[in-house]
Amino acid sequence: QVQLVESGGGLVQAGGSMNLSCTASGGSFGIYAMAWFRQAPGKEREFVATITWIGGTTYYGDSVKGRFTISRDYAKNTQYLQMNSVEPEDTAVYYCAARDNPAGVLVITGSHGMDHWGKGTLVIVSS
Repeated sequence: QVQLVESGGGLVQAGGSMNLSCTASGGSFGIYAMAWFRQAPGKEREFVATITWIGGTTYYGDSVKGRFTISRDYAKNTQYLQMNSVEPEDTAVYYCAARDNPAGVLVITGSHGMDHWGKGTLVIVSS
C-alpha cells in the first residue's frame, strides 16, 4: 500500500514563494502519476498539477499555470510543488495524490482518478 507524506506549507505573504514536497513509500515503484490537489474552506477540491512518474509529463490547472511548477525526484520517490507569486486565493489545504495505473489526461487530472492520498498540508497566503 502506497503511503504519501507531505511536507512544507505554512504562512507566506502574497507575492512570495513556497515549496511543498511529498514522499511516497510502500510500493511506490508502481506509481504512474503523482499530483497535487487543493481544497479551500467551503470549496470543492481543485486540481493543481500532475506529473507522470516515468516520463515527467506535466499538466496544470488554469489557476496556477505560469506560477506553480511540479517536479519529481525519481530516486527519492518524491514530488515537489514550487509555488511562486502566490495569491490569497491560493490559501488551501494541499493534498498529494498518486495513481497506480496508466490513464489518460482526463483521469490523471481528476481527483477520482487517484488511488492514494496524503493527509494534506495547509498553506495560508496573507495579503
